[in-house]
Amino acid sequence: MSIAISLSEYVKKRTGVALGASGSMRNMLERSLGAPSFYVFWRYWNPIWSYYLSRFVMKPIADFLPNWCAVLVTFAVSGALHDLAVMLIKWQFIYFFTPWFILMGGCALLSVQFKLSFPKLPWLARAAINLIYIVGSFFLMNLLF
Repeated sequence: MSIAISLSEYVKKRTGVALGASGSMRNMLERSLGAPSFYVFWRYWNPIWSYYLSRFVMKPIADFLPNWCAVLVTFAVSGALHDLAVMLIKWQFIYFFTPWFILMGGCALLSVQFKLSFPKLPWLARAAINLIYIVGSFFLMNLLF
């Protein structure tokens, strides 16, 4: 049985500094963009959002579905919440973020499956690779939607 950690502990673990501390945004960007794989990128990206997704979506789903499926559902829920936020602002139906996030979740899982990890590359090269995943999947979704 895992012990739940607090939001502030989770953020400090992901950014290296306390919640709300100076440098937390810089640390998040450096750690996520410089992550050795696209899967690891998501461990560091937006730790506050990740904390709640992990606690209320990923972990409960992983109790009865395989991990890969829980990852995809978590990305789908995150995308759906992004779609909902845009719908509330624009007052029109939006369905872009959900499939885009599912695609990025699939890319993250494939990066693990095929061992696509580049820990020895310089930070700038790792950042470029991670951004290629994001921008490439964005453009692919733009072509489809």
